[in-house]
This record gives sequence, C-alpha cells and structure tokens, in this order.
Amino acid sequence: MAIPHFIHLRARSAYSLLESSLHINQIKDLCIENNMPAICISDSNLFGALEFSETMSSNGIQPLIGATLNVSLNYTPTSSSNPIQSSICLIAMTEIGYKNLLKLSSYSFQKNNALFPFVTIEEIYKHNEGLFFLTGGDRGTVNNLIKSNGTDQAIEYINNTKSVFNERLFIEIQRSNSNNQSVENKLIDIAYDRGIPIVATNDIFFESRADHEANDILQCITNADVISNPNRKKISQESYFKNQEEMFSLFEDLPEALENSVSISMRCTYRPTTLNPILPMYVQEGSEDEAKEKENHLLIDMANKGFQDKISKFGTAENYHISFYQDRLDNELSIILDMDYAGYFLIVSDIINWSKNNDIPVGPGRGSGAGSLVAWSLGITDLDPIKFNLVFERFLNPHRISMPDFDIDFCPIRRDEVINYIKQRYGNDRVAQIITFGKLQARAVIRDVGRVMEIPYGQVDSLCRLIPNNPANPMTLSDALSEIKEIGVIRKSDETIDRLLKFSLSLEGLYRHASTHAAGVVISNGKLEEYVPLYMDQKTNSLVTQFNMKWVEQAGLVKFDILGLKTLSVISECCKQLEAIGKSIDITSIDFEDEKTLKLFRDGETSGVFQFESSGMKDLLVKAHPNNFEDLIALIALFRPGPMENIPQYLESKNTDIEIEDLHELINPIIADTYGVIIYQEQVIQIAQKLAGYSLGEADLLRRAMGKKIKSEMDAQRDKFINGASSNGVDAKKAEYIFDLVDKFAGYGFNKAHSAAYALIAFQTAYLKANYPLAFMSALLTLDIGNIDKVSSIISETKRMKIEILPPSINYSSHDFLIEGESIRFSLSSIKNVGAQAVENICTERSKNGPYADIQDFISRIDSHFVNKRALEGLIMAGAFDEIEQNRALLMENVEILLLESSRLKKKNLDGQTDIFADIEESKPEIRLPEKKEWTRSRKLAGEFEFLGSYLSGHPLQGYSRDVEKYSVTSYADFINNVKTKRHKQARLAGVIHARVNRRGKTGRNYSFIRFSDKSQEFETMFFSDIMDKFNEILFVGNVLIIKVDADLQGDSIRLRVNDVIQATEDDLVDTDKPDIVNDDLIRPQTEDLNREEKIVTQKYTIKISDITAIDLIAEKLELGKGSDIINLKFYDNNLKKDIKLEIGNTYSFDDDTEKYLSSIPGVVGINID
Repeated sequence: MAIPHFIHLRARSAYSLLESSLHINQIKDLCIENNMPAICISDSNLFGALEFSETMSSNGIQPLIGATLNVSLNYTPTSSSNPIQSSICLIAMTEIGYKNLLKLSSYSFQKNNALFPFVTIEEIYKHNEGLFFLTGGDRGTVNNLIKSNGTDQAIEYINNTKSVFNERLFIEIQRSNSNNQSVENKLIDIAYDRGIPIVATNDIFFESRADHEANDILQCITNADVISNPNRKKISQESYFKNQEEMFSLFEDLPEALENSVSISMRCTYRPTTLNPILPMYVQEGSEDEAKEKENHLLIDMANKGFQDKISKFGTAENYHISFYQDRLDNELSIILDMDYAGYFLIVSDIINWSKNNDIPVGPGRGSGAGSLVAWSLGITDLDPIKFNLVFERFLNPHRISMPDFDIDFCPIRRDEVINYIKQRYGNDRVAQIITFGKLQARAVIRDVGRVMEIPYGQVDSLCRLIPNNPANPMTLSDALSEIKEIGVIRKSDETIDRLLKFSLSLEGLYRHASTHAAGVVISNGKLEEYVPLYMDQKTNSLVTQFNMKWVEQAGLVKFDILGLKTLSVISECCKQLEAIGKSIDITSIDFEDEKTLKLFRDGETSGVFQFESSGMKDLLVKAHPNNFEDLIALIALFRPGPMENIPQYLESKNTDIEIEDLHELINPIIADTYGVIIYQEQVIQIAQKLAGYSLGEADLLRRAMGKKIKSEMDAQRDKFINGASSNGVDAKKAEYIFDLVDKFAGYGFNKAHSAAYALIAFQTAYLKANYPLAFMSALLTLDIGNIDKVSSIISETKRMKIEILPPSINYSSHDFLIEGESIRFSLSSIKNVGAQAVENICTERSKNGPYADIQDFISRIDSHFVNKRALEGLIMAGAFDEIEQNRALLMENVEILLLESSRLKKKNLDGQTDIFADIEESKPEIRLPEKKEWTRSRKLAGEFEFLGSYLSGHPLQGYSRDVEKYSVTSYADFINNVKTKRHKQARLAGVIHARVNRRGKTGRNYSFIRFSDKSQEFETMFFSDIMDKFNEILFVGNVLIIKVDADLQGDSIRLRVNDVIQATEDDLVDTDKPDIVNDDLIRPQTEDLNREEKIVTQKYTIKISDITAIDLIAEKLELGKGSDIINLKFYDNNLKKDIKLEIGNTYSFDDDTEKYLSSIPGVVGINID
C-alpha cells in the first residue's frame, strides 16, 4: 500500500452511545474499502478500545487508541456550579500513554456520579506521558475560548499545554459546513507563531453523507428532542468517513495538516492486546513467590481439614473406603497446585464461607465445579462428587489449560452484601463489576424514532404490537418486515411509516445505554485502572469495567460469577417462617429418600419446585415415575433441547421389562443408574477410561472431540479408543460399535455435575413443599410480592393444595405473607398501590399501640403522608378493613373525608394545639360518614381481583350455579386430570375472563389467547378467528362465560381450543317462570336492533402531563376500552420552550372511572374537556 496522504484520527464507534451509528466492523470495512492503513478511535470513553484494537489489527489495519474527554478548567470538588467544559482528544503513542489514558478515562466517570463525565486540565498534565494532545477541533477548549473573545486566554492555555506536552501537542483544524473561518485563521496564527504543528481531522459519526438524516434522529433520541425543533443539537452532515481524496481536496492549502495525521499514526507504537488470565492473589503480603507458596500450603491444610469435617458429618459413599477419598483429594490438589490455581480456589472458598457465616443463602454449586472433591472439602460445593460419580477432570483438565470457573449462586436479596465484602477484602481499587450494553431492538427503536418524528403514539404502538415480544430471542426488524405481511402492507400505504421503518432499520442494534452485568465481578492482581478503564454506574454508584464480559477477560482479568438465584431466597424464607412457629430444619441434612417428596415428584405436583415447574416437566415426571434422587438428576439432564431426543428410550428402558443391552462388563456399572442410556458427559469420560485405558484428562479431550465432530480428530480418537479397548481384551468390532454408540450420545451429553447440583436444590424445595406446605407456599408468595400475576398463579396452586388464603387485614397482615393457624394470611405489601412505607407505618403503629378498633381509630393513628389516597383505596378494595367496616362502598366513597380528617388530627398533634372540639374528641365519637349502599358481591370480587390479582372472599362463578348445573360444567382441574388419565378431550368449562391478548398469524388471520378463572384455578384458551368474530362482543375482561373446549395434546402440553360460547346468566337474573331450553347452539344475550340509527357523541379531552414517563401508564389504561372519545396529550418541551400538543390516535372510552384513574397517575397534572 502506498504511503497515505491522510489518516483519520477522530472516528467514533457505536460505543459513543446514541451519537455514532458506526459499529466497529463497519469502521474496519470502510478502512479496507478506502485503503486507509491506520485509524484512530476517539469515543468519549474506552468501551471499545480492546475490541477495536483486535478487530483492526487482525485485518491488517493499525489501530490507534484515543479518547475524546471533556475538560474542566475551573473545577473544585466543593463547587456547586457546573464547571466550564469543552473537549480535547488524547491519543496513546506508547504503553505508558495507554495506561495514562485508562486512568484519565476512569477519572472522568468518577466525578459527580458520572452525570457529566470530565477530567481537569491538571489531571491531564499529571498523566501526560506517552500521549498526543489534540486541541479538540470545533468543540475544543481553544476554539471555544476564541469564539467567546478569549483569544488571550486561548494563547495562555496553549502555552501551558505546550510546556507539558511539547512536540506532542497539535492544534486541530476541522472544516465542516459550520466552520468559522475567523476562528481557523486565529488557530493557524497561534500555531505558526509558537511553532506548534497543526493536524487536519474530521469527526466521523456515520458512514456516508446519505446516513446523516438517520444519525440526526439518533441525536434527537439521546437528547429527548424532536426532529422539528430548529434549535436542537445537530451534528454536521460532513461528519462521515471521507476518503483520502476528499480530505486532500478539503485541506489542499494546508498539506502539512494532512501529513501530520500520518506522522501521528507512525509515531504510535503501542496497541492493547489480549492477555492470558492474570490471577489475583489470596495472600497479598510479601513477594509474589512467597505469597504463592503460602497459598499452596493454605490450600492443602484447609482442604484436608475441611475433608475430615465433611467425612465426620456425612460419611463416605457406599462401597468406597476413606483411602479412596484421600487419594483423590491428593490427586486433585496436585493438579491444582501444578496449574497455579491455589489462590483462585482460596478466594472462591473465602467468598462462599464468609456468606454462609453471615447467614447469606448460597447454592450447592453448579456446573462442572461440583465434580471437585477439593471444592466440596473447602465448602465451595455441597455435593460429594464420589457419591454421584462426578469427574474432576471435566472441571479442570491438566491436558487442556483453561481457567477454572465456579458459577456461584447467592440469595439475590443479599447479593450486594457479598459484592461489598469482596471489595472490602480484596480492595476497592482491585474489584469491580462488569459493564453491559442495552441495544436498540426492533420495538424500542420504532418507539424512539416514532417519538422523534412526532408520529401519534397510538399509531406507533399499534405497529410495535405487530412484532412478537420475546426477550429471550428478540425478532429483528428486518425479520419482522419479511415475516409479518401486515407491516409491509402498512409500509406501502403510508409514506410516514415507510420513513419510520427506514430510519429504524438503520439504527437497530446500536447501543442505547450502559448498565451493570447481573453476575460478573472481576478481581485484579493490582489496581484495576492499570488493566482496564473504569465506569461509574449512575444507578448503583458503583465502579464497573468499561470493557464488557467478553473483552474484560481478554484483557487478562479473572471473572467471578456472583449469581442471584431466587430459589435460595425461597428456601431461606421458608426456614424463617418455620422458625417463627417453633420449628427448625437443617436443609443441608434432609433425607434424599423421603417418600413424601418422591411422591410429589411422581405425581407431577411440582409448581414452585426449582427446575420442575413447567407443564412439560410435570408431564415427564408422571411418565418417568422417579424412584430416587439419581432419577431426578437424569430428568434435569434430559429435559433440554438435544438430550430430549433420548427421553423415549430412557422411559422405555426405565418403565418396561425390555432388557437393557449388555454392552460390556466394564461399562454396565457406569450406565446402570440411567438404565443403559448414556446421558452424561461424565459417562463418556468414564467409559473411555474404563474400557479403552484413557486417563481422565485424555477422556475429557475425547468428549470434546465428539462434541465438535472434527473428522480428522475423530479418526485419531477412534483408532486410539479401539486400540485401548483391545488391550483390555475387547473385540475390535465390539469396541468400534461402542465407540459409535458413545459418539451418538456424546453430542447430546449433559454435564452431570450441573444437573446434580440443580437436582439438589430441586429436592430441597420439593421436600419443603411436601413436608411443610404452609411455610413453603407462604415463602413463595412473599418472594413474589409486587408481582401481582405471579402471586395470583401461586394462590391458584395454594388453593389446589386445599390451603386457605386469609384476606388482607389491617390488624393481622404484615409486609410478608405469614402462616396463621392452618392458613396463610395475605400480605399488605402485595395489595396494588400499597407501598412499603404505608405498610411500615400501619404495622409499626399497630405494634406500638395495639389493633385498630374502627375506622376512626385507624385514621387518627396512621400518617396520611404514607397511607395516601391510592394506598387507602387499595386497602379498601382488597377488603383489608372488612373486620372493622364491612361496607367497602361507604369507605371508598369517603376516602377524601377520611384523609382530610387524618391530616387534621396529625396537624393538631404536631402543633400541640387545642381547638373547640378538644373536649368532644376526648370521648372519641365515631366519624360520621354519609350513608352508602353496599356493593354487590360481584362488584366486591371485581375490586379484589383488580387489587389482589385473585378472588379471596369468593368467586364470581358462585353467582352462576344454576347455569353451571344446567350446562353440566366441569371444573378446569377435573377436566385436565381427565385429559391426562382418561384422554377425555371435550368439556364445558365456565369462567370469568381475566385477560385477552390478540394476535395475528402469518396468514393474516386473527386469533386470541383468553385467560379464564374458575373456582379451581386460572387457565388459558385459544380462540380462532371464526369463533372470535362470532362472539367478539361478549369476549371482554370481567365477563362470565360458559365455553365448549377441545383439548389439543401437543407433545407434553395441553392447549384448549374453544369451539362454542354461551353467555352465563346470574342466578338472581334468571326468569324462573320460563322453561329451561338447553342446546349446543349459540346462546347469546339479547341485543338492540342493529339497524336502528344511533347518534354517536364524540368528546375531546386533553391530558396535561409534567413527566413524559406518564405516557405509558396512560396508554395502558386507555387501550382497555373502546369508544368514540378523542384524547390529546399536552406537555412542555424544554428545548422548544413551548407547550406541545399531540393527538394519541384512535378513539377511546373516557368515563368517570377512567378520568379518576388517569388523574392519579404521577405526572398527570390536569384533564380538560376541549
């Protein structure tokens, strides 16, 4: 390649969040396309520095690492005003320069909680070595000073900087359509007068000039602006990847400015590279060699002591002598020390044992680490690997050098305490969590672009809802356009939507925000800023690495997975609830042959049981009929994609009299627990060891080879396997047959250590459910407080178990669900709109001064600041006052009066004043409320369901007993049992509609998923377009229907397809003088004459909001109803400095209840009729 005329020094990648629309690979492609042999990244961070370095260098392009930093000239830590800031660009020319850049980038995010990242000029001067200083171009300090008539200040600033950077200082010249010629002239004069070199740069934010409009929208997204605002922040349309010819033409009069860009690139001699893991030290005193020696001795001593403790408590596995254990322990220790991993094991052990000592629930270990006897001895895992035939070499193989990796589960509620301990123990400057990046995905990017383009919310929302919402595997926008025909139809018919989708496609996949990864923590062997740049997470105010999970490990840091597992919290909460009623249990010492627990598994009654909750797994349990713990390990391993193919063979071998194939006497014991089916990776390893003479490490390599299916490697392994088996007296044809059989299963083999660890947690939860059902279900409910849908599902299971749920009570309920006799008392915190502060206020006052005698007593004692209007309404609707006032309508109608009285009494008590009512109040008369007729039973139940997610005082179907009997209605629970046992596929069910979700199939036909509730539990049904269209007018939430269903068996799941609907009639509305007429045809409520013309009244409303986040809550409420009213939103735009009025689109039903609800939404400041 010829010597270039110009090198780009100011390329921004997608890591310049919501500023640049260029991915790193796009920058690489542009360099190749334009014969650019080097390029500098200059994001406002170093998020992509290592990725950029590796990507460019692997494609023959020299990567230069730079950063654009905001600089403060007048910052003091105690200053309350924002410092004057502008930006400069620093480029690393040496390794020292790169490390200084790491420090400076890290410092920039550690001030003012990273709300506006910046460094001081003093910090830059202090860490100047090995860095080029570019003055920042049009946004730079020098330019800004000159623009503000501060030329003398600019000269002083340049002189000071030159005295530090000398020949590494460059005055940056940029030429765009916003270029100020007089500023440029002064810059050049300053440069020439002081002998400072100039350099030509061009900010790059997008690929070509044609991409400017899409990038302009991106700027609006990041600034919460709209495209129509003429005063919004803009980036020049010249900020694209110009080729060398374009730059030469642009700076033809300043050839030295172009040449200096090349000179800078040639003087840069360092780039960051990937590194092998740099292990942190457990012992941090003395030299490194001395510390390692101490760690080795510590590990041996702690492992042997822990081993003796374990054997004393649990004994050895059946048919194994303690000497076998000791030999294996010594062998594992030898491998660990040889591979220099003593410190790693000690650190993991320290973290786990500290947590256990502080009563923080810790999992038994997951992944292949459960195969280590050393890990069991140190308390890292809770599984005896010898008892369960687990293989250490699957975890740590001396033939395959790789980092050990313990995935550790902790109670998520206290996980932060564990991380804080790690920081305290190993140093705040050596420990950090790991960054992760959220992306603009299909739905999100359409919503963002639609807002910027000011397209009505309803129109954008309707478009988004056509795209399936699957967070686990989100559909891309391009896939949606090709697969969902309706989007294409809308796009062709609407030019605005076409533009919306065009821009959304170009922006999809860009990084939207940075946050903290849920699990990863890194510990370094020195100060972190020496290895990676750091970032401050604004939400948690904690340091995280600027490199993500992949690249932080490539940078040499060792990651520890501190995972949160909710099930551990459930187990802990269950044990606490048992202790509260005088029972205690050691969950680590339960009987794994407990018959109650095994029966629960065999019956498939595993709702709430870890790993066994799904309908498919429940069905598999019933079919497999597990007899022991080993069977559960096998089912967890089998029930996943791939291994599922072996389920039929496993079931046949386990549950029939078919004789298991006799492969070989050396192999039969290995596959006996799985009934002759090879399920586990450990079995593959053990077969190769026993039959073919492999070492365990070599056998693990065979397992990996079988998984990869590389022919050359497989051929070599086949020969080795057959030769080894022949040495053990196995016939060559038999050996080859076994090799092929093992190879067949190995592709789907699962790690038994992981499966066994999860089976342990599953058995613990099942044990608690089977033996202590009240405490277990109460714990499940408590851990899902705030998730009304989940609580509703758990309550359905609780009722199925014949456990009564007592309604919420201001005198008996607390924050948690609690055991009360043989029942569970509903939690106050699980009532919709009742916050933690309200619950604390109610419970604390009750604890101090006793139960609440009546409503007067209640309002005189609580603080209306915490128990506000929404909380009080929630308590009333949920029935929490029933024991002191059964008329919910009376309380609901007079909420305002109650709160005013509460506020008056509070103010009186605070002021210590006496008023004319003082003598009267001493006698505590009842508060006089206007009379109000009590609600009907159905109205009460509707309120319960809205605020509790369940019916507690009854069920709507109780009022429809006549229709239930007349139409021979079956309960859902009985019907499903009949489907499973007797294969009955049809029935009439009755239920109240809880939710309806409409979908459109690929053919364009509509269908709906409608969720019903009967007395037994909730269930979901499917309505296809013919039935849905026929009965659409009565398929609304809250309506009670009788439906005729067919049960479609789809593998292990059951789907209910509705083929007829009957409108149920309440008992007290039935005309008993008329004869009953029963047939299978449609029974529908009488409707008015559809031909009669009726005048539709349209009303316009304007909702004024102060907070844009209120829009989503408004939309959620409005989409429930259909009507003729038109809704506008009005809000003040800070950029335009005026009110903006937006029409939502579509029409809605706007009644008094809707207005009351919307008025209560935070951010809604008024509702007016236009």
